[in-house]
Amino acid sequence: MRTVLMVAEKPSLAQSIAKILSKGNCTSRKGLNGACSVHEYPGSFQGQSVRFKMTSVCGHVMSLDFIGKYNNWDKVDPAELFSKAPTEKKEANPKLNMVKFLQVEARGCDYVVLWLDCDKEGENICFEVLDAIEPVMNQGSVGERTVYRAKFSSITDTDLCNAMNCLGEPNRNEALSVDARQELDLRIGCAFTRFQTKYFQGKYGNLDSSLISFGPCQTPTLGFCVERHDKIQSFKPETYWVIQAKVFRGKDSPLTLDWNRVRVFDRDVGQMFVNLAKTSREAQVESVSKKEKAKQRPQALNTVEMLRVASSSLGMGPQHTMQIAERLYIQGYISYPRTETTHYPENFDLKGALKQQTSNPMWAEEVKALLSTGLNRPRKGADVGDHPPITPMRAASEAELGSDGWRLYDYITRHFIATLSQDCKYLQTTIDFSIGTEAFSCSGKTLISAGYTAVMPWQGIPLEEAMPVCERGDTFTVDEIKLVEKQTSPPEYLTEAELITLMEKHGIGTDASIPVHINNICQRNYVTVENGRKLKPTNLGIVLVHGYYKTDAELVLPTIRSAVEKQLTLISLGKANFQQVLQHTLDIFKRKFHYFVDSIPSMDELMEVSFSPIAASGKPLSRCGKCHRFMKYIQCKPSRLHCSHCDETYSLPQNGAIKLYKELRCPLDEFELVLWTSGSRGKSYPLCPYCFSNPPFRDMKKGMGCNECTHPSCQHSLNSLGIGQCVECDGGVLVLDPTSGPKWKMACNKCNVMVHFFEHAHRVQVAQESCDACDASQVAVDFNKTRTPLPDGETQHTGCVFCDPVFQDLVELKHATMRYRGARRGGRGRGRGRRGNPKKPKDKMAALAAYFV
Repeated sequence: MRTVLMVAEKPSLAQSIAKILSKGNCTSRKGLNGACSVHEYPGSFQGQSVRFKMTSVCGHVMSLDFIGKYNNWDKVDPAELFSKAPTEKKEANPKLNMVKFLQVEARGCDYVVLWLDCDKEGENICFEVLDAIEPVMNQGSVGERTVYRAKFSSITDTDLCNAMNCLGEPNRNEALSVDARQELDLRIGCAFTRFQTKYFQGKYGNLDSSLISFGPCQTPTLGFCVERHDKIQSFKPETYWVIQAKVFRGKDSPLTLDWNRVRVFDRDVGQMFVNLAKTSREAQVESVSKKEKAKQRPQALNTVEMLRVASSSLGMGPQHTMQIAERLYIQGYISYPRTETTHYPENFDLKGALKQQTSNPMWAEEVKALLSTGLNRPRKGADVGDHPPITPMRAASEAELGSDGWRLYDYITRHFIATLSQDCKYLQTTIDFSIGTEAFSCSGKTLISAGYTAVMPWQGIPLEEAMPVCERGDTFTVDEIKLVEKQTSPPEYLTEAELITLMEKHGIGTDASIPVHINNICQRNYVTVENGRKLKPTNLGIVLVHGYYKTDAELVLPTIRSAVEKQLTLISLGKANFQQVLQHTLDIFKRKFHYFVDSIPSMDELMEVSFSPIAASGKPLSRCGKCHRFMKYIQCKPSRLHCSHCDETYSLPQNGAIKLYKELRCPLDEFELVLWTSGSRGKSYPLCPYCFSNPPFRDMKKGMGCNECTHPSCQHSLNSLGIGQCVECDGGVLVLDPTSGPKWKMACNKCNVMVHFFEHAHRVQVAQESCDACDASQVAVDFNKTRTPLPDGETQHTGCVFCDPVFQDLVELKHATMRYRGARRGGRGRGRGRRGNPKKPKDKMAALAAYFV
């Protein structure tokens, strides 16, 4: 029996597809990487009985990066990144072993059906999967087709079965357009980012950003926000005057009239018009018009409109909205959430989708009325040829979806119902008046038919006081008439919804990447999100954009990126050559980069006004090993130490607190050691600022503390304090934290595993001897007489933390609490204990895991 391998984009998606296609008759098992499951079931494929294996990847299998030496910021000129630096595809997440996992599952398979998301990124992942599995699959006979592509827009029985019956081929051109975008963004972004980060962080101490990044899409996105900020700052209020008139008739409520001239900017002229109007104490009705008007129902929902509404009405950021939408899609509640189309296909089962909503009391009445009277033909929108608009695929409740999930689903469903409803109809009545020589008017709306606003009430016609019944020639008494002074007001900061509109209009990013670019400028500390989801640029964001305008405005204007996006679209359509587009664009940006480097002093002039020199920043902390003067600790991101006398800056580990370590010095360079800690419940380790930036030994890398230092005799090094190999990660060593008493602990120098032991001990030291069973270094413990937990009142004991039965109840495994999500997890290199790499005490892992918190 032949085997068909099917690959989806996410594990949960693979499970849903397998469940539907197998009609629930499948067996499941975990794959070798532990993250992806494999679902197997028998079935029919291309007229023959086969065994299906459905599994998944976890997004992109591969990522593009420079080869090793070009990732060294200190040794590579950023200009080389445009052409000289070779790139390579690396596993996107090496820990998942995705390539090996796919090859294991593909070995012996005869066909592959690719169920990746149906967009350009999905097509790109298709070829990443094929590159991994085709070498190990069974080779079909000459001319036999073995690779198939499933196209689907929702996780429903009908859509998935249709996709299985109409299999196509993956689109190489669309995949190439993604390759081009990845390489352009990598080369251009890295070159500019590396240059300006090193230039400005070496000069200023209070930039408060660990990365001064540039992005071909990210920077124009920031540019829109700063452009609005500049308009607000340069705005000069202007005084104007309007005539306010109130009239009444009998016992009716007074009417406030609008002046037909609207406003004047000269007070004397305004007063003249008031005087002319005051010549009459009566307002005469000149005309009464009644006109039936309609408020159009919305077009079908696409991604950009969903993001706009989620931000402006639901208070949800674009990135968060897309995460929720993807979850709803994978669970089968909505159709594919990445689409530019606003027109339902002719074969779209609108009635079937609407019938799904008859059970929900929130809109059941409107749905049943539509089904009984007949669906209204949706407005014609744009058919971009990607996916149908976003629609609900099955009924749901708030209990099923959770708060934010329900709010987004609620909007998507109401929008869908609204597209099939009638327009909202209302009667607009306008009464024109004359008071003396001046013309005034008032108008009001009366609802005729709610139409689609029955399900989207926030767009309904507001209830207004009824207009008086009158006709031409009637008169009203003037209650008051006066000149009112007002001022023009500045625009407000851009909202996320407005920014999304600008990005779409100027072709910056795609429906899938727009949320990412907005999230990036927030994460980089270029803008802050204020009340009402308004985007207010920070000092750094403003100075960067003004600097780009001063050196090369095209770096921040949307024109070049918009042109590049059009070229990428032509690649996806097969109308442009991948290599030519790539080379032409890189040539343009390479010339811009060289000009930017030459012009950086003019940008630096703006920085000098806004930020403090690094020598004037920070507070004294530890002594420099070269000049023995105090270095200043700069807490703004990235935190670092600066010696103003030597004019040297030293990196520090991020996302934690730094303090002086007992005024102890490194035996190699005389720099005073500092202690990094992630908090009272986290880990801590000492480090030498000089060694941290300049590794002293060949087997060390940048960014290693004393807990990874391979100095053979230093009392702070791994060789002196290392106890045994980590019980969880590969390559990590558990190192005694000598500052942790009386709540003693050892922590892995690679991951966040901690082992608490020997609480209230006077002293804990790593002994010279090692354990015969596991090669871990033994530990000598000295307890207080009155609080010793040792048997028979003993106060001292030396033994193996992992194997000694006396210590067994005094050891507790935990995970360190990091201050921030991205906190550094100890050193990056492979440490060695005093006895080499001790064996991992596997027989004790279960005992330690029993205490796991």
